[in-house]
Amino acid sequence: MSHHAWVLEVRPGYEDEYKKRHDEIWPDMLEALRKAGIRNYNIFRHGLTLFGYFETDDLQRTIDVLKDDPVNARWGASMAPIMKIEIDERRGFPFLLPLQWHMD
Repeated sequence: MSHHAWVLEVRPGYEDEYKKRHDEIWPDMLEALRKAGIRNYNIFRHGLTLFGYFETDDLQRTIDVLKDDPVNARWGASMAPIMKIEIDERRGFPFLLPLQWHMD
């Protein structure tokens, strides 16, 4: 299992909308994440900064599955107006933070 994190931003004024959309996340989006092998996914917010953390057994497989998933594409398109997202061109996925330390 590997641990991964990202940092993104909510656009100013969309904090409540961001929370609402995740409170009402589409069941098929949850299924797409599970199908991609993501588990223990958490998103935290401090001001406009979002910090996401997830676990997966195979990051490249996770990225490949999500890149080709139409539900993930629709979710991303629906979230784009309310978020600032930087994509790592090498992976075609948001920039991931390097793990510095882990405690079991």
